[in-house]
Amino acid sequence: MLRVDSHPGGPMQRRRLGVAAAIIGLVVPMFAGAVISTASGALAATPAVKVTGVPVGSPTFNGTLYSTTFDLSEVGYESSQYFLAGTAHSYVPAHPLTTDGRWSVMTGASAPYTTRIAVYRPVDPRQFNGTVLVEWLNVTGGVDAGPEWTLSHNELVREGFAWVGVSAQLVGVNNAKKTDPGEYRPLSHPGDSFSYDIFSQAGEVVRADAATVLGGLTPRAVIAAGESQSAIRMMTYIDAVQPVAHVYDGFLVHSQFGTGAALSQAPQPSYPAPKPTTVRSDLGVPVLEFETETDVSGSKLADRMFVGDPSNFRLWEVAGSSHYDYYGLIVGPTDTGNGQGAAENLSGMQFPPRSPGASLPSCVMPINTGGTHWVLDAAISWLNQWVVNGTRPPQPPYLQTTSSSPVAYARDASGNVLGGVRSPQVDAPIATLGGVGNSPAFCSLFGTTVAFSFSQVASLYPTHAQFVSKWEQAAQGEALAGYLVPADVTELDNAAAASWIW
Repeated sequence: MLRVDSHPGGPMQRRRLGVAAAIIGLVVPMFAGAVISTASGALAATPAVKVTGVPVGSPTFNGTLYSTTFDLSEVGYESSQYFLAGTAHSYVPAHPLTTDGRWSVMTGASAPYTTRIAVYRPVDPRQFNGTVLVEWLNVTGGVDAGPEWTLSHNELVREGFAWVGVSAQLVGVNNAKKTDPGEYRPLSHPGDSFSYDIFSQAGEVVRADAATVLGGLTPRAVIAAGESQSAIRMMTYIDAVQPVAHVYDGFLVHSQFGTGAALSQAPQPSYPAPKPTTVRSDLGVPVLEFETETDVSGSKLADRMFVGDPSNFRLWEVAGSSHYDYYGLIVGPTDTGNGQGAAENLSGMQFPPRSPGASLPSCVMPINTGGTHWVLDAAISWLNQWVVNGTRPPQPPYLQTTSSSPVAYARDASGNVLGGVRSPQVDAPIATLGGVGNSPAFCSLFGTTVAFSFSQVASLYPTHAQFVSKWEQAAQGEALAGYLVPADVTELDNAAAASWIW
């Protein structure tokens, strides 16, 4: 049984969570009528989902959820929060887990849980596009974080998505209880072996009780998303649970490193995922895998091993990108989509910072200031079209490599990687952008920027107009290829025109 209770108590003022504290950690059941194999080989129907409760004001995050820091009303959105209570299953393999992802699983133990979901949605129901993006919140930093919302909220808001962040894992729940014990005392999590079923039930609640969770909005598509450690767990969910749960209409797997998470782990029996793990070829719903230079290098090209029907799989590898970057760390949390984010990011390319946050030590090299955020906007737009009307995204070329073990990249005259999804940041360069080679260890996620000298820039672009023209040509070319959305082309072009680059 699953119960949804409204957030207890009245709304409290939201506290801003420091960017660095949450992001440093980015290093790396079912709906009614579903059946799954049990250990005895019989089929067991899972109980129908039951939902109760109504929203009560704004959610209290108080250091328990990192996303954006501006008032959502500035962009026509509102937030709410709910507690989900029910019984979740763990899973165990019916057969050995294989690298092709075609897994067969059985239910293991069951346990009660109470967790929370955060919901961001348009205030005006006429702005809702019918799609809900359900994000598996990232917990490696010791706190729930929503990097997909932070990186892509401009596109989500422009197109009218609803966003739901799920506290699927033990760490996020425990942090909430520790940070605000009065607010989150009811939360209880039985362990991450049960996280997959909790994520299924959260997705089903979006459909089954949209009147409560979405304030009456009616979803027509529900897409699952996860970045970094959440993408690793998403891979296991795709291969093990989606084939029997059928909750989600599509998946965004972002920065996955070529493997899955354990299907079950201590204190339950341990069943680690094989390395590498790929998306199963018979899933039947769209999967868009989005990888940066950091991830491709770490995966040792494993993400390219998919051998199934390409009609339901796309792999985007992004040139000049890193696992997380300047936009996600510094710009994105306050970017309201008014164009200032692009201007700030372009300025960062000229004067790249070494520190990923004010309270953190500097990295050896300045962090990546590339265009990953804008390419991710296009990926989400395409994935939604793919799910809703069957329009498939383009399949870009892979990043060009000269070695696979270790991965080494082929580079152009400016030092930027060849191939992959391009952006103005690499095709009208004022810096060399990379995803590997920074240190100390936590900085390895944030890539590098080597800004060109004044003389280098002047030799490439003798006048400001020539820089702007080259930048606009690159942006237009990427838009025509499908890798930038028109609104972002305008934003990027305006930032170039307003810059002091010549």
